[in-house]
Amino acid sequence: MASGATSVSTHILDTSIGRPAVGVVVELSVRSGPGAEWTPHADSLTDADGRCRDLPALPDGTTHARLRFETGPYLTHAFFPEVAVAFAVEPGEHYHVPLLLTPFGYSVYRGS
Repeated sequence: MASGATSVSTHILDTSIGRPAVGVVVELSVRSGPGAEWTPHADSLTDADGRCRDLPALPDGTTHARLRFETGPYLTHAFFPEVAVAFAVEPGEHYHVPLLLTPFGYSVYRGS
């Protein structure tokens, strides 16, 4: 990744079993302002460590990013079939956004 690029990474921990969530589809979308339409940017799949390691840098002009996690196929009896997390971004910053997941709840935060 180029120096100074705005980047996003994520991982999912299934806190109901204390292990990474493997094989979850994650979609990264971007937009260039609060009223702009979301544009799909990349898709990934969580690996054995629950991480998406292949998300590309965000395009210039991106002001918001959104991660959409397809949790339904992963969880048995999923109350939340998907989780979408939108957040503001600044040029040149890295954003690590972990998802802590259970069948009936989730939490996200800005990690490092």
